[in-house]
Amino acid sequence: MTSTATGPLVHLNTAGAGLVPAEVRRTMAEVLDREAATGCYETEIHYDALVNDGVYRRLARVLAAPAGDLALFDSATRAWCSVVPRLPLGPADRVWVTPYEYAGNLISLFRLRDRTGCRIEVVPTLPGGDLDLEWMARNIADDVALVSVTHIPSGCGIVNPVEEIGRILAPYRCFYAVDACQSIGQVPVSVERIGCQLLTGAGRKFLRGPRGTAFAYVAPELRAALVPDFHDLHVAHVDSAAGYRVDDTSARTLELAERSTAAFAGFDTALTLFEEGTPFDHAEVFEALRATVSAIPGVEPLTPGSVQSGIVSFRHERVTAEAIRDGLAAHRINVWRIVGHHTPLYMAERGVETAVRASVHHYNTVGEIERFGRALREVLGAPA
Repeated sequence: MTSTATGPLVHLNTAGAGLVPAEVRRTMAEVLDREAATGCYETEIHYDALVNDGVYRRLARVLAAPAGDLALFDSATRAWCSVVPRLPLGPADRVWVTPYEYAGNLISLFRLRDRTGCRIEVVPTLPGGDLDLEWMARNIADDVALVSVTHIPSGCGIVNPVEEIGRILAPYRCFYAVDACQSIGQVPVSVERIGCQLLTGAGRKFLRGPRGTAFAYVAPELRAALVPDFHDLHVAHVDSAAGYRVDDTSARTLELAERSTAAFAGFDTALTLFEEGTPFDHAEVFEALRATVSAIPGVEPLTPGSVQSGIVSFRHERVTAEAIRDGLAAHRINVWRIVGHHTPLYMAERGVETAVRASVHHYNTVGEIERFGRALREVLGAPA
């Protein structure tokens, strides 16, 4: 739909991708200009120290994780799928997931189940949507080989208690995987406090980096357990006896060999801005967003759990999610249409096929939320 409104854009889709800062754009433009002038491989050499050292060190500080345990990817799903499907599981092993698991992760887990015979179990929730931690504490045992938890799901704003779950799992042999795509940059994320062996995230969302940037923390004990699937020539040496030899025992052995110099130089700048910036406090703007959505007749908020983040999803009893997204776009307000099968275990139980997702960041204001509310009422035909 073509926009007919005037005024500044209101971006309420950081959960999809954040607005990239001017400094990040300048960094990327400088890299692309150098590539055009001197060549791509030559430019890669020029930025070698930044991309192959600076990004890891900055990301290590942001995540409170050792730099040698970090790997860079072009998507968080690829990062997750580069690790979990290689776990050496068997028919005696159980895998726990939550109802908030992302579909891409579930597909890999189902393939892992089909190949190894492991069992997948869904952690139950309390009536309000919180994960049942008492159930986890009662049922955890050494036959649980993997526990996968999405910190903040993309389809709703619940903040799952990953640190408390880490304490429950710590005495047991299971590997603990955390999907931090929507939490990194939005709420504090510390690998040290969580106690996980795998944590994945994307650069393009609340960190406001470029698309095509993502990362994984992979603990040494998890790397040691993975079934070999080596493919990065940057850290391998071919010889006649062994066929190949890995020269780097860090998590970088999991990375893809090719990646965009411009994208990761921009990601380095985004991490620098994040480190130097004021911590994001979404409370006032988010409460305004949640209250605005909840007050409109015919709107059903999808807001499970007792702790919420800066994401609110909702559906309307009559107007489709696509019509709401396009109607708000005509008012220069960005939201997103999400589909239920992206968070299938949670959405399917509620019969949600599509919904609207709005998400806030530090560049949003209460005044913008008021403008969003007026526009949404107009789109829905609700009284002002």
